[in-house]
Amino acid sequence: MSQLEDRVAIITGAASGMGAATAKLFAEEGAKVVIADLNQDLGEEVSKSLGTQGIFKYVDVTKEKDVSGVIQVALSKWGRLDIMFNNAGFGGARGPIETISEDDFDITLDVLVKGVFFGIKHGAKGIKHSGTGGSIINTASVAGLLAGEAPHLYSMAKAAVIHLTTSVALELGKDDIRVNSICPGVVATPLAAGRTQVTESQIDRMREKMGKYQPIGRIGEPEDIARAALYLASDHSSFVTGTTHVVDGGANAGRAWSRQHPTMTGEGPIKLYRPPGR
Repeated sequence: MSQLEDRVAIITGAASGMGAATAKLFAEEGAKVVIADLNQDLGEEVSKSLGTQGIFKYVDVTKEKDVSGVIQVALSKWGRLDIMFNNAGFGGARGPIETISEDDFDITLDVLVKGVFFGIKHGAKGIKHSGTGGSIINTASVAGLLAGEAPHLYSMAKAAVIHLTTSVALELGKDDIRVNSICPGVVATPLAAGRTQVTESQIDRMREKMGKYQPIGRIGEPEDIARAALYLASDHSSFVTGTTHVVDGGANAGRAWSRQHPTMTGEGPIKLYRPPGR
């Protein structure tokens, strides 16, 4: 039996990248999926690829009525909600701290924090309506765990998502609603490339440039995050809540061993330590 048979999921930011990959994997595993995104053309394209298992809904996650509305779409269409994946995001404000305007601050936090808050709030209501428990998954980032990996506001926002996830998990456990976050590292998406429009050749160059810095020897692919989300959405994680799942090829653990210790890999001269006088 498929891992998500007869379950209903909403995925925000599902028109491309990690969200689209997750929507396709969830559908393959038997779920019905609502593609919630601002990009109608790409969103409908992903929805059509899922056949009768997918529908598209235009959603601006910074607007509470849009988020509450997509919950009602799932309930009206399929009568239940089991999985809420709050994945929508963007890079946010960049630059030195003194250059960031109030408007920059507001839109960054609106998308990356308030959008997740709305998703948790209304996703929990929808799952409670179904009465059989479920899973809320939030996309955070390794930037929320370690400073210097991303712009200031992005890092702050993702740290807030991690803490909000843990806090809400303590409340919703009694309702058998699990709340967990995923912290991707560098993933081959337009967001990681720092632009909204990117060609596959540009993504390939990013794979080549950034892969050598990862302990596992490559950057992440959207499917890597999708598989982590599948675990958190399925019964395989029925005793897992309030956790932060780092999916980054080991980058958050430190630099690749071969780049720090070439002598251990035969890439440099071996220098033995000898005590004085010997």
